[in-house]
This record gives sequence, C-alpha cells and structure tokens, in this order.
Amino acid sequence: TESTLPPPSPLATRGVVVFWAGIACLLSVPIFSELTGLPPYLAMLTGLGAMWTLTDIIHMGEEDEEQKVPAALSKLDTSGILFFLGILMSIGVLDKSGLLKDLAIFLNDNLPNQDIIATVIGIASALIDNVPLVAATMGMYDLAEYGTDDKLWQLIALCAGTGGSILVIGSASGVALMGLEKVDFLWYAKKVSLGAAVGYFAGIATYLVQNAILTGALMGGTATP
Repeated sequence: TESTLPPPSPLATRGVVVFWAGIACLLSVPIFSELTGLPPYLAMLTGLGAMWTLTDIIHMGEEDEEQKVPAALSKLDTSGILFFLGILMSIGVLDKSGLLKDLAIFLNDNLPNQDIIATVIGIASALIDNVPLVAATMGMYDLAEYGTDDKLWQLIALCAGTGGSILVIGSASGVALMGLEKVDFLWYAKKVSLGAAVGYFAGIATYLVQNAILTGALMGGTATP
C-alpha cells in the first residue's frame, strides 16, 4: 500500500539553526549544573529562555505565532506535568519524614539481599509508575553509602525501567497506549505480560552474570602482581 504521508520537504536554514540550538541546550544541562552547582531544572529553564529568544529573533515581524515558543508551550500536557510534580513533591515529603529510610531498613531486614530488593521494586513498578518508584528509592538509599555507579542503582534502573512493561498500567506509555490504541488490560495481560515477565527475569539474570564475570575479571586483574 502507498503511504498517505506527505513527501518530506527540505528543512529551512533557520529550522536547522533552531534544531541544533535545541540539541545544544539539552546537552549543556549537565555541564551547566556541574559548573554552577545549580539544579538541572534551572539549566533547562535557561535553555528554554535561550530558545525563546532565538525563535523570537528569527521570526521577528512575522504575524504567524505558531513558530514561536508560547505557541509550543500552549500545547504541553499540563495535567501530565502536574501529575509528575505532585509525585515528586509527595516523595519529598516522605523522604523528609523519614518514612523512606524506614522502608529501606524494612526491606534490608526482611529480604535476603539487594538483588532481590531491586527485583521486587521492578515487580512493583508493574503496578506503580516507575517515576515515583525510582524517586522513592533515591530517598531510601544514601549516595554516600551507594555511589552513583553502584550495582544497586544499575539493577534498580534495569528493574524499574523494564518491570513496568509486565502490566499495561505500569508505565505512562502503557496508559497512553490504552487511550490511543484502545488496548484492553486483559488483552495485554494475555498476549504480552508473560513475554514481558520472561524478558524481565532474563534481563536480570543476564545482568547478574555479566556483573559477576566483570567483577571477577577486575578482582583477578587487581590480585595479579
């Protein structure tokens, strides 16, 4: 069947400038945060301000407002933004109250090791969106004790990122799929969930084997005189 999409048109020079300026703003976020010590969201807002200024200069004097930043901002999913803002604020309250630390202590006392803890967190992400779940785990475990490249964080990232696919309600993209494609919860559970669960546990097993091999190789190399 022939495609109904319009043929691609070459991007104008100013479009190329805006595109690469946007990429540069995104890539500069960690650099900005590292140099200034300010939180990343301020870097994003600074980039937005730079893009706003750039597009206003490019389209200065034009009556069409669709190419400017205010028109793009008006199309944002405000409800989704408020949803994540509410989640992060709630997690912040739980962190400050000490409840997340208590939960971490409970998991450490009742589960055999951290591999199983990360696996349970991933299974929980099938029911709870992975954004609040990962935000909660960041409050549960101290970076001073578990460094940024610690095995625990790597496994949590793997488990929380893939465990949400076991059920269609486990991620924002799955909920969007239900709304856009009218995918039924039971249909997904019958057709997809089993394969997603097999892939989830296979991914964990692969990571643990890979980590054990790399750790053993590093330990062996260190022990060799």
